[in-house]
Amino acid sequence: MNKEELQAAVDAIPYWYHRIELPHGIVTPGWAPLDPAIYRIPDDLTGKRVLDVGAWDGYWTVESIKRKCRAVHAIDDFSDTCGVITNADRSSHFATMDLCLDALGFSRDFIYQTCVSIESFDEPAIYDYVFCFGVLYHLRHPLKALENMRQCCRGTIHIETAILDGCQSAYDSTRGYDGTECVAEFYPNGQYGMNDSNWHVGTLRYWAALVEAAGFKNIETWKLTDKPTCIAECRGFIRATV
Repeated sequence: MNKEELQAAVDAIPYWYHRIELPHGIVTPGWAPLDPAIYRIPDDLTGKRVLDVGAWDGYWTVESIKRKCRAVHAIDDFSDTCGVITNADRSSHFATMDLCLDALGFSRDFIYQTCVSIESFDEPAIYDYVFCFGVLYHLRHPLKALENMRQCCRGTIHIETAILDGCQSAYDSTRGYDGTECVAEFYPNGQYGMNDSNWHVGTLRYWAALVEAAGFKNIETWKLTDKPTCIAECRGFIRATV
């Protein structure tokens, strides 16, 4: 596609979550990731198999290919609405990713896509890296999901998720979390971010405890910022090994 055709194809998509650099200087109009470097993903993934959980538009699938992975498996059940999306906004589940992959000219020989929730994903330990970004708080059963990721991971897991550290309780404006607690809040409706697809959010300590309970070890944690100014900045990161 020439520049005009590609820009028109990007503009025709009602909603983009990721900002992905495409040819002709075109960048998809999403907002995530806020700071790619803070994810601490290795620059070189040569020969590695990657599982991209909650891949959506495919930012980290694209990055895995750019970093010379051997194969990448993108999965998503597309249940996250961000509080504003309807199924009518998705002509095809992987439409946005496919547009990016085609625009970048990537071979599909080592790229796999499956519409499935990680809560029901069942594969043996074949992935050297598991990326789980912006997913855990959308799950009804995050511990089960982490156990599934432990089962299919033979190396390192990287996680990014919403956290309560430095944020107000959704139920009590006078209650804040300083990060010392190992707690979570449950949201049966849209209490967190006015998004019905957000089920519960925990402190970073809580999420790390779940990662350990799932069977991972050598757990490292860090935050996007120590002083979040909005809910989008209340994000934490976890890296662990099998």
